[in-house]
Amino acid sequence: MKKTIFAIALGLATIFCGCQNKVEQTADNEETKLQTGDLVFVALPLDYMADTTEMSSAIAASTGDSVGINYIHVAIAEVANDSVWIIDATLAHGVDRHPLDTFFCDFTLNDGSLPQMDIMRLSDNSNAAKYVENAKQFTGRGYDLYFLPDNDEQYCSELVRNSYIDEKGEHLFSEAPMNFKSDDGTFPPYWVWLFEQIGQPIPQGLPGTNPNAMSKEKCLKKVDIDIKKYSTAK
Repeated sequence: MKKTIFAIALGLATIFCGCQNKVEQTADNEETKLQTGDLVFVALPLDYMADTTEMSSAIAASTGDSVGINYIHVAIAEVANDSVWIIDATLAHGVDRHPLDTFFCDFTLNDGSLPQMDIMRLSDNSNAAKYVENAKQFTGRGYDLYFLPDNDEQYCSELVRNSYIDEKGEHLFSEAPMNFKSDDGTFPPYWVWLFEQIGQPIPQGLPGTNPNAMSKEKCLKKVDIDIKKYSTAK
């Protein structure tokens, strides 16, 4: 079993698997097919591997809500030449475009299963290809460990926000003051440790984004697609 930095940080195990990437069409209805520009939200239960030294627990404590599922990551899907690609920002790859099965490998859980993955689509998807091309311009940049809005590096939801910009130059997704605190008003130990390591204060209250808040934006709708069916790993 091969582990990546991002998988370790999230308490996830990375499994080496084949990355053939040809898509098998799973439905005749276009609405139920994965489309370019769809967003993939990775979800874990709030109590999953509740170790306060792990990033997954820190994210859950800071951004989770009462529904019991916490989105810890968001990625951009691209369907090209009957293949599915993912563009996202992770500690393992920085900002990168890679086959869907690589994405699955990165997020495989310790028990060999995949977490819940929900697909959301813009209500107006007419400019989706342009947004994906915008995202490609960020590939090669590093992961934004500082969670700051004014540097070149990107974290997952920041990449999405900076890619989905309309013809007027306006962002489709909003920012809000970032929260790194738990419900009891304290910082989870992971955030304290991380920002001590990089020598920066915790950016509490600075403008930013997170997958949970982004999933609730009015411009998005949830689509009934099982993205795991698009895997070509044998």
